[in-house]
Amino acid sequence: MKKITSALVALGMGIALSASVQANTSDEAVVERIKAVGSVCIEGDDSCGGAAPVAAAGGAARSGEEVYNTKCAACHATGAAGAPKYGTPEWADRGTKGIDTLLSNAINGIGGMPPRGLCADCSDDELKASIEHMLAGSK
Repeated sequence: MKKITSALVALGMGIALSASVQANTSDEAVVERIKAVGSVCIEGDDSCGGAAPVAAAGGAARSGEEVYNTKCAACHATGAAGAPKYGTPEWADRGTKGIDTLLSNAINGIGGMPPRGLCADCSDDELKASIEHMLAGSK
């Protein structure tokens, strides 16, 4: 009877050990399956290692005319959503506000224009160049 009891105890311990290992393996597998696949780091947030800002695709800055033709003209050539049309006196009037104000409006959005207009990948310098292009076209 002692041998049978010892065998049953050993068998019970083996089953408990097996279940414990399986539970840990199962928990680890679940954790592995649901872990985040990436992370987001916002520019200026040092808590994630100070991610470098993403450069505009293509390397070199685009000219103001190029940015206007590929991004801004969608609204500023037609006056869509109340955008001041390129080459009209409306731009001369806007020029009196100063380039810093116009750039701030372009970056933050104003009226029907969303932030950065239709140029989410434009740098501030490219936006400024496109504004200067539109101002020059109104003279």
